[in-house]
Amino acid sequence: MKVFPFLLALAASSMAQAQMSSDMRMPMPAKATASATSSSTVLTEGEVQSVDAGKGVVTLKHGDIVNMQMPAMTMAFGVAGKKMLSQIKAGDKVRFHVEMLKSAPTVTHIEPSR
Repeated sequence: MKVFPFLLALAASSMAQAQMSSDMRMPMPAKATASATSSSTVLTEGEVQSVDAGKGVVTLKHGDIVNMQMPAMTMAFGVAGKKMLSQIKAGDKVRFHVEMLKSAPTVTHIEPSR
């Protein structure tokens, strides 16, 4: 009978899929909050191109943003707090951290490069 090997393969596939589904329900570790900037937070090097404090936007020419899988480019970002923009100006070399907040890449930390 040629049907038997097919049924055996189908049963094995169903069992493997059931096992995989139960594994996928395992709880995942919680993500760090956007406000947590610690020594383990990856900072990206960049240069400030412009600052619009009124709109809460900074344009940065930056290297690869590893935690966002974003290649090097020049891009405008919203900031988590407008107050951080008072510390920077066009031409400044900075280190910064970006996270997705409200479905948009947002600078959550920025500091002058050392």
